[in-house]
Amino acid sequence: MKRFLFSILIITSVAVNAQNTFEFLRVDVSPRAAALGGSFTAGTDDANVIHYNPAALKQLSGSPFSANFVKHLLDINFFGVAYTKEFEGIGRFGAAVRYANYGTFTEADEFGNKTGTYGVNELAFTVGYANVLAENFYYGANIKLIHSSIASYSSSGIAFDLGLQYNIPSQLINIGFTMTNIGGQLSSYTGATEKLPFDISAGVTKKLEHLPVKLFLDFHRLNEDTDEFIKRLEYFSFGTEFYLSKSLTLRLGYDNKKRKDLKVGDFAGLAGFNAGLGIKIDKYTFDYAFSSYGEIGTLHRIGVSTEF
Repeated sequence: MKRFLFSILIITSVAVNAQNTFEFLRVDVSPRAAALGGSFTAGTDDANVIHYNPAALKQLSGSPFSANFVKHLLDINFFGVAYTKEFEGIGRFGAAVRYANYGTFTEADEFGNKTGTYGVNELAFTVGYANVLAENFYYGANIKLIHSSIASYSSSGIAFDLGLQYNIPSQLINIGFTMTNIGGQLSSYTGATEKLPFDISAGVTKKLEHLPVKLFLDFHRLNEDTDEFIKRLEYFSFGTEFYLSKSLTLRLGYDNKKRKDLKVGDFAGLAGFNAGLGIKIDKYTFDYAFSSYGEIGTLHRIGVSTEF
């Protein structure tokens, strides 16, 4: 049981103050989204939008594909792929996989005698669909199958995402709204049922008309139970993309909740701040993101995307 509880702590360490199971679903797998502080509810032009707002799939063109890797804290690593394709007369479908590996642990009995090793990993498979609701108005939905294993223990679940996006072309504005991880466990680790990390988010993007700059703003966890509604707005993040050339993009982002949660005493360092680059070479775009967890450490993300 001790090894099981320790593994649970390892899993929940990927999200500060985790109170749910499958918290790995909150981790930004996309380097682009992470560099923007996770402000991607109204994001577009990227196959990874399936993780943030399924409605955004309908604003994509062609058949984009993305593969990403996250070097998390300690020996924790994340992998993700996403692909989407339009079917004429039906709508746009997308598929994505995210996988979390927490490393290998030494197994021991109650006397401290080593008896072997075991692994801890989590996996989510997502299928999404999006279509047009009205002019410049899009809707989408995901279904996720989730599995987590800790040595001989395992848990599985099912979740749904619902999303809307509204585009205002004349103002270069995009507005998004999502409800993610609606669902529950199909089986639990030890019989005790836990909640999924349900989240309601709203976001907006604005491309400046006379400058090569795009602004992103999100409000996350609007469903959080707080004494005052205004406190829910503390879960905000924002980011900026600077288009330095046709092939080079600089990104900066800030996550207010992470900065507060990662503060050690009165010191937070760079916790909550993010930065990244996007480099386009021919048909391929290479993305990198740096995220600070303050005194705890740093995260590095890389990704490559293209269109088939």
